[in-house]
Amino acid sequence: MALAEPLGPESLRPTAPDSALAARLLGVGGPVQIARQDGGVPGWTIRGDGRIVGYIGSTWEIAGSVGYSGRPLDVLVALSPDAVIRGAQLVQHNEPVLTLGISDSDIADYVSGFAGQDLGASVQTRQDLPDVISRATVSTGVIRDGIMRSARTLAIGRGLITAAGGIDRISFAPQTWPDLLATGALVETRVSMTSAATALSGSTPSITPGEGDFLRMWVGLADPPSIGQSLLGQQTYTAAVGNLGPGETALLVISSGLWSHRGTDWRKTGVFDRLTITQNDTIIQPGADSYQMVKRLRIDGAPDVKEISLFRLPNTIDPLAPFQITVTATRPTATTPVTLTIPVDYRLPDAYRLAPPPLDVPLWQSIWAAKKVETGIVIVMLSVLTLILFAQEWITKRPKLWRIGRITFLATTLFVLGWGLNGQLSVVQVVAFLHSLLNGFRWETFLIDPVIFLLWSFTALGLLFWGRGVYCGWLCPFGALQELTNTAAQALGIRQIAVPQALHERLWAIKYTAFVGIIALSFYSMHDALIAAEFEPFKTAISLRMIRAWPFLVFVGAILFAGLFIERFYCRYLCPLGAGMAIPAKLKVFDWLKRRPQCGRECRLCETKCTVGAIDPLGRINANECVLCLRCQIIMNDPHTCPVLKRRSRTGDAA
Repeated sequence: MALAEPLGPESLRPTAPDSALAARLLGVGGPVQIARQDGGVPGWTIRGDGRIVGYIGSTWEIAGSVGYSGRPLDVLVALSPDAVIRGAQLVQHNEPVLTLGISDSDIADYVSGFAGQDLGASVQTRQDLPDVISRATVSTGVIRDGIMRSARTLAIGRGLITAAGGIDRISFAPQTWPDLLATGALVETRVSMTSAATALSGSTPSITPGEGDFLRMWVGLADPPSIGQSLLGQQTYTAAVGNLGPGETALLVISSGLWSHRGTDWRKTGVFDRLTITQNDTIIQPGADSYQMVKRLRIDGAPDVKEISLFRLPNTIDPLAPFQITVTATRPTATTPVTLTIPVDYRLPDAYRLAPPPLDVPLWQSIWAAKKVETGIVIVMLSVLTLILFAQEWITKRPKLWRIGRITFLATTLFVLGWGLNGQLSVVQVVAFLHSLLNGFRWETFLIDPVIFLLWSFTALGLLFWGRGVYCGWLCPFGALQELTNTAAQALGIRQIAVPQALHERLWAIKYTAFVGIIALSFYSMHDALIAAEFEPFKTAISLRMIRAWPFLVFVGAILFAGLFIERFYCRYLCPLGAGMAIPAKLKVFDWLKRRPQCGRECRLCETKCTVGAIDPLGRINANECVLCLRCQIIMNDPHTCPVLKRRSRTGDAA
């Protein structure tokens, strides 16, 4: 699948479909013509054989869909005139997992799964949406959300569906004349002869005052079967609504009395000049081509009437909004004619409307609801870790408990959080966050993956309390894999390599350089930055569970092999994510790890036992490198290991 050039600030126009793509997405044969529409909801109108065969919209242009990379994620969505999604195609992205790790066929299969979605159907009857791809939860989640939101907006903008419900043209319950008046389906007005004589005084011939009807009129929309079919009968009602065009509605005007709402001039002029329909700034007078005469009413309880007219209202009149029907009575005088206007305000009662279609639940909410178990597991793990860190002094006085607890927690991190829940943080997410701050931050994008969101939230708070070690030392699946494999190596007698302090400190520069390089490269080319982010082995080892091409597997194998001799080799010297976390860790407000005045002066045991070399020769703990494993606290609290405690035991010195 060929993708367009990346969209950026310098190129915010969406990718336009060509005729071949438009025809394929809509599933039509033969040549098609494409017309661009910029007003209202932007998109393209597709015509074939002289008629509209569909519409195409861009998720980037309509919904502003932005992926986890912080850059536009553009999908072309094709709609048929009956508001059904006929096809979709991803045409632009800068997503890490979509770039490396998921094939084009996976993406094509995923987006093609939206074909057949009927936007006019209720949520209950709509077919199931494709599930997001677990290896690309955020990216494919944004695709799904963008397709559905853009398709709905485009359908509303083209008049294919309404955002406020519609007329109930299906339900039918027989009504009587009093029923329709009581519910407001028919609205009545009356002008007596006395009132007309006063309003039209001086007219010739004069109007004789009296209690009789100058005009008695009832108006109402006939579209709902409960109204129209009850009034007109099945045959006349079916013929009336069958003549309606797209967006048109049927207005019924019934009258009796001296004055006719129709008159006779319309036969010559073709316009019913006595009748005016007004809605906001829209004013229309029905024409002869929109008129149908009805001979009699079929409803029980109807009074004797003189005229029954059925008018087709154009789509410029919104039948769901209030409008006014006005009959004008004009009579000549000796000088100038006199006029009487008789207005009737009408609004279709709620009983004859469809309920507004329920809005689709935001994607992030539906994902959180569907992942209650996964979310619960992460919350439990974070709660346990919080308890461990707050109770570290009590735990580190019990070395056996600490050892069993740490191995168990790391195994859970690897097998459950990592390989099970795909809970591996990445420098790509740091890049995405920085770009989103610059290009328009949207919580919805980051909330799509609850596991990752919870981990980042806890890690951000942990950076202030304990530093980077909260994540790197306990919650990083790849870090857990390194430590567990090194533990197994030591159990098998593999000798560990002690890296000289001078070399050890100089090797730190690699990970910081990698972090800065990836961030800087992302501002030049997000695509290149995502490729550079493959310096992280997380995707291969954890997210894709080693299911990748052999060069990636060799890279991971080399790192793990080095880690057999140097514990957490990658964490120490290569990890750009760890480097990125170390920078805000400078803001750490608490020093939970205790030290003694003798540390670094009289005793350097903790320094030599620190498995990541985070303690310098002066006994100070470097929070940038510490993974919070608590080994140094075990040593400090062990009276059989710590030289200071051993000396105190011999001398009885409590100082």
